[in-house]
Amino acid sequence: MSDETRTSHATRAGRRTRRGLAGAAALLLVGLAVAPVAAAGGEQTRPARRGDLVAVTPVAVRDAGQVRSFLAGRDVDTGVVRHGVRAYRLTYRTVDPYGAPTTATGLLTLPRGGAHRLDLVSDTHGTMVDRDYAPSVSEDFGRVPSYVHASAGRAVAAPDYLGLGRGPGPHPYLDTASSVTASVDMLRAARTAAERLGRPLTGAVYATGFSQGGQVAMALGKALEAGADRHFRLTALAPVSGPHDLEGTEMPALFDGRVNDTSGVLYISYWLVAQNRLHPLYKDPSEAFRAPYASRVENLLDGSHEQEDVVRGLAPSVERLLTPAFFERLRHPSGAVLDAMRAADHTCDWKPDVPVRLYAAAGDTDVPLGNTRTCARTLAGQGARVRVVDQGAVDHFGSVLVSAPQVVRFFDGVRR
Repeated sequence: MSDETRTSHATRAGRRTRRGLAGAAALLLVGLAVAPVAAAGGEQTRPARRGDLVAVTPVAVRDAGQVRSFLAGRDVDTGVVRHGVRAYRLTYRTVDPYGAPTTATGLLTLPRGGAHRLDLVSDTHGTMVDRDYAPSVSEDFGRVPSYVHASAGRAVAAPDYLGLGRGPGPHPYLDTASSVTASVDMLRAARTAAERLGRPLTGAVYATGFSQGGQVAMALGKALEAGADRHFRLTALAPVSGPHDLEGTEMPALFDGRVNDTSGVLYISYWLVAQNRLHPLYKDPSEAFRAPYASRVENLLDGSHEQEDVVRGLAPSVERLLTPAFFERLRHPSGAVLDAMRAADHTCDWKPDVPVRLYAAAGDTDVPLGNTRTCARTLAGQGARVRVVDQGAVDHFGSVLVSAPQVVRFFDGVRR
């Protein structure tokens, strides 16, 4: 069973926990839902813009001791915890993969104490198929980095991405472009919300993320350095176990044993179903998936099923999941399949002007270490100085549990 699959067993307990969170903090945000912004001089209300804040919902208030208990229960080093945290679900305006207006949600976490003006961490999460497992909804593993960084004294913006959390529509899994727009717009919404909560942001952004989110963090850093928003300046970059090289590393690893069977089946199913909405990979699921999986795979991956249910409904291996023709098509990609892979790659082909540290683990059988090694070589080829931190024998999810406090200390060192 994959590491991310194992973590989903705690989801139900997390859901029971979060139902009681909002009561104590609700009075803090009376009247905070955003009304249309009127233009000066009595002009008409301005049109909605990307990043506009729609609503703020309090979801958690934790003192420092409760944060330590939350993290220690997940085997996370609590040495960086200095404050309690307050967490809020933000609903904000963004665009879908086609540029059409939509909304998305994300988690804003603030320290209880510390500086008045706060630096901001962007934390982008890993693969999740259940929309209710997203950081703004479930107090579970997806909140570990937010609580680690916020308790250390920074604000944290953690987008749910499109189609997860309380956002409408399906999630465009591993569509890097839309993940970046949703992440940039989350930063904008966080800036507005933090100001209204009395904790204004400095404009400094420290970008990190895990697994799928490690790749998104790298792409977000690239976008910020290219001037995606004038209010934010990239300060440091620390992706964890990202699939930075789909074409050259991650996809081949699905077929040569470097990725475990359970995770391989989940990832390739999710990727094919999501990418088929954006690229013409197949006309009917039966072209890609064997029976009986062809008739159920798209329903299983509609965002309403928990991860263990998805895994139980699919084949035990990639070879038994896919038709022979499509299996070979993925082993030797061309055309639309290759285009879809390459659309997610090339997030490391730039020269960051900020400190960069890449975290990964040799024991990872979900996203092999070669993804990070390739990214580091590509960055170095552009003239960047990059350090790779190999966490050794820990598994995929273990890589973020070990790395998150180390990333805090890395960011602390950059700030000094």
